[in-house]
Amino acid sequence: MFNSVVAANRAAFAAFGVQQEDEDGVTPADRIEPDEDLPEWHVSISEDHPGRLGVGDHVDFTKTISENDVRQFAAASGDTNPLHLDDEFAEQTRFRGRIAHGTLVGSLISAALARLPGLTIYLSQDLEFHNPVRIGDRLTAECEIVEDLGDEQYRLTTRVLVDDEVVIDGEAVVLIDELPE
Repeated sequence: MFNSVVAANRAAFAAFGVQQEDEDGVTPADRIEPDEDLPEWHVSISEDHPGRLGVGDHVDFTKTISENDVRQFAAASGDTNPLHLDDEFAEQTRFRGRIAHGTLVGSLISAALARLPGLTIYLSQDLEFHNPVRIGDRLTAECEIVEDLGDEQYRLTTRVLVDDEVVIDGEAVVLIDELPE
């Protein structure tokens, strides 16, 4: 019962724009700047074709899913499913505990794609959810260009992993424009 009340209070604060702080007293949203990375993230990118993107180029984005991530996502999306927010409820489900929102986990693919050179614009994304993600899991989104569709459009394979376990598998099509000056 106590956890449900705490969860409800946190969700209410988030709905009114009151952000929870990290251990250092500052929210990640307060620390982020356009086109920058936070120190707790890890990004790697390969450009097999310097100066232009091509088949075989890939990008990875790694971060840990936190309690604050789940609560902020629930507040931003309106998805307040107790499977994500209520420990007692989630303990009674097939997952035997809370799990992160699938769409939150899938959003790490978007984070990876945002690190490709140029201005990446999503055209489509297909996702298959294979395994649940727990709060505290360290995730890596992997994206690889598998086809140049012409007109600056590319088809990519997309995956999210916890260690070596695939939790999301999919495919995306993106348009990559040159950055404005």
